[in-house]
Amino acid sequence: MLETFAKAIVYALALYASLGLVFALPFVWLGVQRLDSEAQGSGIGFRLLILPGVAAFWPMFLHRWRRGMAEPPVEKNPHRLSSKP
Repeated sequence: MLETFAKAIVYALALYASLGLVFALPFVWLGVQRLDSEAQGSGIGFRLLILPGVAAFWPMFLHRWRRGMAEPPVEKNPHRLSSKP
């Protein structure tokens, strides 16, 4: 029973990682410049650097890419809110 549960977890993680890698490759080469203007014109080193993070957090990036969000959301914390005029 425990072995079956452990195998199911490993297979689920492998599926998640595989889907993440399949998503991350086209996103890193095509989609990142649409979501973040700072990434436009970036080189291969930057794209290889962000590849593991995009593969890990692929559901969030897929959601943002499908919604067509142009820039990252602005952080709302007490410091930022108190500095506004």
